[in-house]
Amino acid sequence: MAHVILFHSVHGLRPAVRAAADLMREAGHRVEVPDLFDGRTAETVEDGMALKDSIGRDELLHRAVTAAAPHSSSGLVYAGFSLGGSLAQNLALGDTHARGLLLLHGTSDLAADTAVDGLPVQLHVADPDPFEPHDWLNTWYLRMQRTGADVEVYRYPGAGHVFTDPDLPDHDAEAAQETWRTALAFLDEVG
Repeated sequence: MAHVILFHSVHGLRPAVRAAADLMREAGHRVEVPDLFDGRTAETVEDGMALKDSIGRDELLHRAVTAAAPHSSSGLVYAGFSLGGSLAQNLALGDTHARGLLLLHGTSDLAADTAVDGLPVQLHVADPDPFEPHDWLNTWYLRMQRTGADVEVYRYPGAGHVFTDPDLPDHDAEAAQETWRTALAFLDEVG
């Protein structure tokens, strides 16, 4: 059983995030789902970016750290959707107890001195993705490997950015089903 902390996207803690947490719980995993936006949600990416900017990147990172801290010694699997993936990556790479990193639609830059010892990392991303262009993903993959992470990347041709959310226009049912099949197997392995 994995202990997962799942961070939401710029859309906030929407029903799709709760459904993803429930799916993980039904598979036998323990899941924490912090609300980094204090109950606020956004229907569009633009509104979500404005909400994110009004809170500020440093404050969001602080909220994510605060949510993870009580659980980190148990060996968390950090997971997140888009913006939440970026936050999850930052926390996982700084947590020596991290058991894994599951990125759904989002990555983050890596500091040059980042090092991990075989941290399992799985990324699911649209192909192409407007927020994760090919050049960026290739560079990210190479940098992540240099950190010592064990990285797997799954690309979904033709899917929209947050293709796992059935309430958003990007939804792609086939890609979402494949993502969850692969992601749940990943959680079983690292748990």
